[in-house]
Amino acid sequence: MSTAYDTYLESTILSADPLELVAILYRAALDRVGSARAALREGDIRRRSREITRASEVLNELALSLDHEHGGDFSLNLAELYDYMQRRLIEANCKQAIEPLDEVTRLLLTLREGWESCRTSVRPRAETPQYQGHYAVEVAAEYSPLSFTA
Repeated sequence: MSTAYDTYLESTILSADPLELVAILYRAALDRVGSARAALREGDIRRRSREITRASEVLNELALSLDHEHGGDFSLNLAELYDYMQRRLIEANCKQAIEPLDEVTRLLLTLREGWESCRTSVRPRAETPQYQGHYAVEVAAEYSPLSFTA
């Protein structure tokens, strides 16, 4: 069953340019890690595992989107960072530990901030979509999750 949010997200993804798609993936990864952190605190093993798996899938999509032919060392270093974050997610799941999730959150926030800086230097700020509100667990004070208002 499709929700209004699913329809909105599908429309956003289908109409997004490549720069925006990467930004959407960073937000999705942050949301999934945030949900995993909440599930870990609540002792919800099934949800924690599911959210960590989803975060890992998003990181995999980010890794697959890299253009190693044109990206050079930067692309390779980013692939290694995505791989490291996936290993930290596995560790968080196996050890039921919050520290790896916190580290992945910090890394994703840094990457997202850098990506947003790149996007705004390529596209004027007025054209950059802005999202307000919250639909997921906040994972850090400086992070505002992707939102949808029905």
